[in-house]
Amino acid sequence: MALKRMDNVGIVVDDLGGTIEFFRELGLELEGRATIEGEWAGRVTGLGDQHVEIAMMRTPDGHGRLELSRFLTPPVVADHRNAPVNALGYLRVMFTVDDID
Repeated sequence: MALKRMDNVGIVVDDLGGTIEFFRELGLELEGRATIEGEWAGRVTGLGDQHVEIAMMRTPDGHGRLELSRFLTPPVVADHRNAPVNALGYLRVMFTVDDID
């Protein structure tokens, strides 16, 4: 089996609305927002009972998705914004844009 494309990147955020607007400015479209909660969702993530607000953003070409998650329960366990670049976990998402302004 050969990889054909990347479909989804997930990012945990603390300001869902502000993050949606940031990615809208870059040209991504909001596909939808939802609240995911309950024990069934926790079985998927391994977090137990959880309550998460999510937003799915679509790239202009329609192929890629950016899933934004804001955890209400359980709370986010650490702030990795000051982690060094060699820390495990999310490091970056890159997009090609026409104009940075």
